[in-house]
Amino acid sequence: MAKVRMGMVGGGEGAFIGQVHRMAAAIDGEIELVCGAFSSNEARSKRSGEALHLDPSRVYGSYQEMMTAEAALPADQRMQFVAIVTPNHMHFPVAEAALKAGFHVLSDKPATFNLAEALELRDIVQQTNKLYGLTHTYTGYPLVKEAKQRCAAGDLGQIRKIVVEYPQGWLAAKEEAGDNKQAAWRLDPKQAGISSCMGDIGVHAANLAEYVSGLKISQMCADLTAFVDGRTLDDDGSILLRFDNGAKGVLMASQVSVGEENAIRLRIYGENGGLEWNQQEPNTLWLKYNDQPTQMLRTGMGYLGALAAANTRTPAGHPEGYLEAFANIYMAFADKIRATDEGVPASIRANDCPGIDEAVRGMAFIELAVAASASDVKWHTLENH
Repeated sequence: MAKVRMGMVGGGEGAFIGQVHRMAAAIDGEIELVCGAFSSNEARSKRSGEALHLDPSRVYGSYQEMMTAEAALPADQRMQFVAIVTPNHMHFPVAEAALKAGFHVLSDKPATFNLAEALELRDIVQQTNKLYGLTHTYTGYPLVKEAKQRCAAGDLGQIRKIVVEYPQGWLAAKEEAGDNKQAAWRLDPKQAGISSCMGDIGVHAANLAEYVSGLKISQMCADLTAFVDGRTLDDDGSILLRFDNGAKGVLMASQVSVGEENAIRLRIYGENGGLEWNQQEPNTLWLKYNDQPTQMLRTGMGYLGALAAANTRTPAGHPEGYLEAFANIYMAFADKIRATDEGVPASIRANDCPGIDEAVRGMAFIELAVAASASDVKWHTLENH
């Protein structure tokens, strides 16, 4: 089969996440970057395309130009999907333009600037009958998928408690006051939206808790803070959670936890057992019991389930990490495109890709976290939109 053809909006020179997306897409050799509008500045976009060795005629000065030009190309040459790696405020207009031009969309999270846009985007996805994916990267790790399957199989029994945390320390000082581009846009309400910490990393933690447990957050009690002087958006937050099966939970996300890197950690406790996974030691999953020794599961071993195996590339003892997890999201989306456009049977990966439902739910979570924190009412219901 030919490679799946990808275009990109954003991610030009000076951008961090665009290069991560490109590396992840390239890992398996199944996806090819064929075009891009890498910056709203045409000269910068052109320089970025040149650095990536792309055909200059397919490096565009705007995403609008890219959609029009690519749609006019023969079907076997034009891009098949667009990767959106811009700041949050541009996610919706780019996705809307791509879907209406006939292209599938894989977007960085959060999906949109606000919940209203996410709901509108869901309507557009349904109307255009195009695919939409969201890069909730941490769901891509093999042992996260193993944890999901074990929860679904009832190995822990009835789930009672979920604790998920995502501490970082990189915004403990006023980084946005200097030349830190990544800090500046994440703390700018005009680009990031109504939240920095919850919008950037808290939503990852919430998604991970729901993905692995198979449960849905039903209610929240939130306390968000902007610790660094001059910030209007939160840089720290703690949330009490209630889940739809009666389980209780705690979510902590922070960008001012000095000394922390990307320490996302998940613990789930059921009536019969518990599990623990830590993103900084991603090749280990711990299973815990009261009546037997704690078990350590490792990536690449034959005792893992089919979903974990389908997302593992190397033999046991050869660590797989962040880029490979990101690549699993890309391969799942590519598999889904082939199943949709070419009639290839859908793989186990294709049926396990975050999509428009997760997009809407993520925006609902972010908006409710902010509203709940500002309210004197204790519990707030997370609606199923």
